[in-house]
Amino acid sequence: MKSFILAIAVCLGVSASICAQEAKTTPASNGAAPAVAITAETSSMDLARAAFTAQGGEKFRNVQNMIMRGSVQLYPPNSVQSIPGGFSLVTAGPKLRMEIDARPAIVFKQIYDGEQSFSSMPNVQMPPLTKFGLGALARFDQAGYKIEAIPDKKKQRGFRLIDPEGYTTDYYVDPKTGRVMSFFIYYAGVTLGTENSKFKEVEGVLVPTSFSQKFEMTMGAFFAEFSVKEVKLNQQLPDDAFAIPR
Repeated sequence: MKSFILAIAVCLGVSASICAQEAKTTPASNGAAPAVAITAETSSMDLARAAFTAQGGEKFRNVQNMIMRGSVQLYPPNSVQSIPGGFSLVTAGPKLRMEIDARPAIVFKQIYDGEQSFSSMPNVQMPPLTKFGLGALARFDQAGYKIEAIPDKKKQRGFRLIDPEGYTTDYYVDPKTGRVMSFFIYYAGVTLGTENSKFKEVEGVLVPTSFSQKFEMTMGAFFAEFSVKEVKLNQQLPDDAFAIPR
């Protein structure tokens, strides 16, 4: 169960995490077409740039916080019966507050206030969200980040992003739009994959609103299907939004 919770927490976090940072790059438009015409010859760096632009470019990079709520269907290994529930997620830079409620099977809360972390389940800790997924993509052109080529997947072009500490995400983009259709992260000996199927533009930022996830672990594969019902960006958050229970 702890492994299941960790997988859910990591993938939900990196799917939604958009972290503000100082930008030194040229602003890019957020049209339907990617900034670079993607072909079989497009470089890995240009693929990363196209994906960054499709997410909203500088608007994506400069998001101050995000609130996301919705429903989730959880599938344990070797089970076709899902566990229905709901989730809420608030991120602001490195800070995070996440709650998953799938009673009676799972009730979970994770908080990181920028310095300390809290989990309602002992020994369930998350990696830094800025190291993977969309949080890392927002930093793709910063010092210390590396872009590498990887084999394409079906009709999607792929590239790998490695952060200065060696954390790795593999991205696959739609060559027609530059959108990230799937990505895979590798953490604590497990592979966590996300497949995006629907998106919504919120204040110029592309947000996945329907996505499925697969967690490859030694005891088998877990699956989860998320449906986002509400997304808010750059809200005035209460002072205790990331307060750790005492």
